[in-house]
Amino acid sequence: MTSKLTVKLNNHVINAMHTLWLLFLCLVLPGCQRQQADSESNKTVKTQKPVFIDVAEQVGVLMTHRNGMSGQLYYPEVMGASAALFDMDGDGDLDLYLGQGRQLEQEQPGLAEDRGRLYRNDAERGSLQFTDVTETSGLWSDGYAMGIATGDVNNDGWTDVFLANFGSNQLFINQGDGTFSESNQNAITTDELFSSSAAFVDVNADGWLDLYVTHYIDYQIATHSDCFNETGALEYCGPSSYPPLADQLFINTGDGAFRDESAARGITKEGAGLGVVTADLNADGLIDVYVANDQSHNFLWINQGDGYFTDEALFRGTAVNHHGLAEASMGVDVGDVDNDGDYDLFMTHLLNETNTTYLNDGGGYFSDMTAALGMADPSMGLTGFGAAFLDYDNDGWLDVLVANGEVRHIKSQVDAGIDFPLKQTNLLLKNKAGTFSDLTHLAPVLLTPEVSRALAVGDLDNDGDTDVIITNINARANVLVNQMGQDSSWLGLSLLTSSGRFDLGAWVILKLSDGSTVKRRVRTDASYLAANDPRILFGLSVHTQSVDLEVRWTNGQQDSYEGLELNQYHILQQQ
Repeated sequence: MTSKLTVKLNNHVINAMHTLWLLFLCLVLPGCQRQQADSESNKTVKTQKPVFIDVAEQVGVLMTHRNGMSGQLYYPEVMGASAALFDMDGDGDLDLYLGQGRQLEQEQPGLAEDRGRLYRNDAERGSLQFTDVTETSGLWSDGYAMGIATGDVNNDGWTDVFLANFGSNQLFINQGDGTFSESNQNAITTDELFSSSAAFVDVNADGWLDLYVTHYIDYQIATHSDCFNETGALEYCGPSSYPPLADQLFINTGDGAFRDESAARGITKEGAGLGVVTADLNADGLIDVYVANDQSHNFLWINQGDGYFTDEALFRGTAVNHHGLAEASMGVDVGDVDNDGDYDLFMTHLLNETNTTYLNDGGGYFSDMTAALGMADPSMGLTGFGAAFLDYDNDGWLDVLVANGEVRHIKSQVDAGIDFPLKQTNLLLKNKAGTFSDLTHLAPVLLTPEVSRALAVGDLDNDGDTDVIITNINARANVLVNQMGQDSSWLGLSLLTSSGRFDLGAWVILKLSDGSTVKRRVRTDASYLAANDPRILFGLSVHTQSVDLEVRWTNGQQDSYEGLELNQYHILQQQ
């Protein structure tokens, strides 16, 4: 096993080797100048251990993503690289799946390495190690991977995997012994559109997980058209170059069989969908769906009951920004950023648009408060994709992490001869009682430029803090171990239905000893092309006593628990 201390020392050696490279790239990469913007911040970097360190190589996560680029600038080349964190074998720790690309020309055969990889987590508390078990697992996909969703579709207590591809989608059923069986006779696998993110959610509260799949644009390699930039050079196209698509809602009819009921349940609007998140956004006890659309109005599908929806985004203030403009929305997450007991929305956008935060008034009506929260300026020079609320220092306030990478060639990188010249640095925003500041410099690994896309969060080593997976196009993924959060008190929860599956959409109100409360939900969705740790993790700062909490299950049942001990995970199962 590799200890955290060993991982940290090895990473310092790697960082030293990269110093000259980073200094050069600071001259050509947007966002890298943040590393030198504040002399006091630089002093902090030298004296404080990094918040995150990248341990991918040390722990055995070695897959290099390949987007199959051939010089034709096919659209999927800039979109993909998925990641999922889930417990495939029921041993209590998070395993990792990384999606893979391949050659896009139909006449060219796929290569052996053009398959997604499944890594089993062999961690013990405080240490981390992964083993590649792809060949023996049966989770064997050679599709061009986009998004991924995880959930127990047949209520047998084992997490299943849905792969959203550019082309035919795939569903893999967990056999409960570390292996998977592909389900081919299923409505969700006949979808051959340009899928992106997906989310399992029980929209009609019947006890079975349904599936929402976002679709992007009507693009095919056979009908590819060239696009050009202002200088006349060949460039990647934007979404307006192709017709948008409608999303799909598949209803689980029992035992993991699905039926497409999109139109019947109101999911009919077309939009270039990329990110999706599910939560009870208007506090009526029903789970709603929010979709981040690229350069078109976002969707807020309000559940009218029994899983029938109407889009109320414009009415509720989340279709466009405060200027009344649709933005290039990519990644999205939902969380209580101001600790007032309701769910707020955060989403990432294109260079010069800023990322956007909508605050909830408690009844599901939202206001764009991005600038007031201090979240606008740090994102102006970046193109954001994966995004996540996470309490990286366990102080009880949700911070924000964003994975960045351009979609149009950066001239300075082209001139410098950089391969795939779309590289940018990532972004870490610290939440200080409801206002945010850019503290990316506290995690120097985030300033290593890549073309980053998916971002998945979870406690990889079960030490009580949030670790991170970031995928990078044509590069290895980052496995970022948190070195700070475990120093504070915490509480971890697994909320299971009576059948033993995670109750996706259930939420918890935690009552602290000082009288304050914190709200969190069970989820695997959100971000972009990613699936996250379904466990709830509360950061409790200096609180050292036991805590009480209330659980609201998705079927409406409410339970109270008292005296839960801190600094450990608890399993709460619905009776």
